[in-house]
Amino acid sequence: MSPVRLLIVLIAAVSAIGLAVVLQRAMGGKPTESVAAAAPAPPEPSKPMTQVLVAKRDLPIGTRLVAADVDWQAWPSDAINGAFITNGAAPTKPEGKVEEAKAAVAGAADQMIGGDPAKVVEGAIVRDPILTGEPITSRKIVRGGEGGYLSVVLTPGKRAMSVPVTSDTAVGGFILPGDRVDVLLTRETSVNNSNGGGESKVVVAETVLQNIRVLALDQSTAADKDAKSIVAATATLEVGPVEGEALARAKAAGSVTLALRAYTDLGGPSGLASSAAKDTTIRINRGGATTDVAVRP
Repeated sequence: MSPVRLLIVLIAAVSAIGLAVVLQRAMGGKPTESVAAAAPAPPEPSKPMTQVLVAKRDLPIGTRLVAADVDWQAWPSDAINGAFITNGAAPTKPEGKVEEAKAAVAGAADQMIGGDPAKVVEGAIVRDPILTGEPITSRKIVRGGEGGYLSVVLTPGKRAMSVPVTSDTAVGGFILPGDRVDVLLTRETSVNNSNGGGESKVVVAETVLQNIRVLALDQSTAADKDAKSIVAATATLEVGPVEGEALARAKAAGSVTLALRAYTDLGGPSGLASSAAKDTTIRINRGGATTDVAVRP
């Protein structure tokens, strides 16, 4: 081999070795930086939990509870309210919180250790609306033997009285439980003719009670979902003692009609109407003598 060719081979070999070294350094020649793995945070200690009775669906006023309406749900023991209904079990938990859990459960209103939800709510009626997932409290339900529905929903000091109604005297059935109505009395009375022609019959209509709350229609204490009317034979109204007497007199004196009030009248005056609070004068002609007699309607 000639010296020129040998020189070319040596130069090519050196170039190849140099290129290999450069590529090796470019691809992995840098020292790998070690990344320190962050130590995982220690798990938070689990809190003591207690089984609390909650609603499985929205429960309107007057609902008679059954087992399908309620269920037990785990609840932090340190957040137990004294009015909650619990199963009475205080589970063993770490960090010495067992006594705290037991104290929280002991303060609950009702305890049913291992209790069946059906037995807890047996015969109970919803007194105030309860939402899905909301804990059941003794204040919001009425147990068997604690009084019926009407005695629960009545405003303190009020009475429940029923009046007969028809589609014609109850706004075609558009009056629903919870609405406000006026009670009108229609009666027939005799008046003396001014020309001396004897007596004649006239029909008198007057408002006896105003802005009275409707408790129920027949046995319905709430309208069915999406119901716009209820045709009933009886309407149960919430009245005070004096209003109850006026209503009883109105029922005996003539025909009673209910007039639906606007929803915005909810906070308006309620009770005896101004006309009912006053005496009504009736002129009586007897034996040629005319006398005026004041009577309560």
